[in-house]
Amino acid sequence: MNKTEAMDLLKNKGYKHTDKREDILDLFEQKGGYLSAKEVQLALKDSYPGISFDTVYRNLSLFRELMILEETELDGEKIYQFHCTEHHHHHLICLNCGKTRTVDVCPMQDLSQIDPEFQVTGHKFEIYGYCKACQKKLSGEQSHESTLRPRA
Repeated sequence: MNKTEAMDLLKNKGYKHTDKREDILDLFEQKGGYLSAKEVQLALKDSYPGISFDTVYRNLSLFRELMILEETELDGEKIYQFHCTEHHHHHLICLNCGKTRTVDVCPMQDLSQIDPEFQVTGHKFEIYGYCKACQKKLSGEQSHESTLRPRA
């Protein structure tokens, strides 16, 4: 999914075009990784000084319902990125910058050998850690701090 496809989908489903919605989608397109509602609100506060958390969250929820965005949870907080419309895959997720990398291997392929009587209706598999750029950046900060830390 990208911004253009998302805007077309919203229009085809009868949703009103708003600058806020377009700017939220722009942000996801520029970021290329996961963002929280808080991060979206902070990024838009200069353009929309009165934008509320509820407005951001309602739009993110709508985008998730329409499968424009996919959602996961990190440290109890929901985070979002553009929905992947390609083949079935999973993600490596950087805890510092939120960028993702596709993993084509799926551990579910071996499940039938574990319990052939179990009927799977869905699954989620994510691997968390630090991308190479963040490892480098954070290891430079380690001379001042003792451990890598998740993004705020």
